[in-house]
Amino acid sequence: MVFDATDRKLIQLLQEDSKQTNKALSNKLNLSVTAIYERIKKLEHNGIISKYVALVDKRKVQKDFVAFCHIKLVQHTQDYVVKFEREVNKLDEVLECYHLSGDYDYLLKVLVTDMEAFRDFMVKKLTKIDHIGSTHSMFMINEVKHTTAITL
Repeated sequence: MVFDATDRKLIQLLQEDSKQTNKALSNKLNLSVTAIYERIKKLEHNGIISKYVALVDKRKVQKDFVAFCHIKLVQHTQDYVVKFEREVNKLDEVLECYHLSGDYDYLLKVLVTDMEAFRDFMVKKLTKIDHIGSTHSMFMINEVKHTTAITL
């Protein structure tokens, strides 16, 4: 799909605040409400906009202990990969999971309340997944930049 400048600006505005009304967006982009509606529907239909979410402040819900876990599987076989990915998707504490190249096979972003909760997660959940050879964890000291917006 080819984006024009208006599509780019519309996507930027929606990423800043997806609850803006089509009327507010039409005023900002100098288009009719109908034109805004049609552009948004086209972006949704083409999968450019996949869903709308509420971003929750992790501090205000006492889930601000962030850990990054490198995971190395015992063997990098298709069966082990499929099983690991299926099991890690069931873990609510894991916000993000990336299959990587390099020394480790996966990188997880884990969100819990504190160090005790992280230890509990590691001992009772993560390390119970079969075929994990080793883990290496790092903890966030300060969040310097966090965004969900993709610049086009």
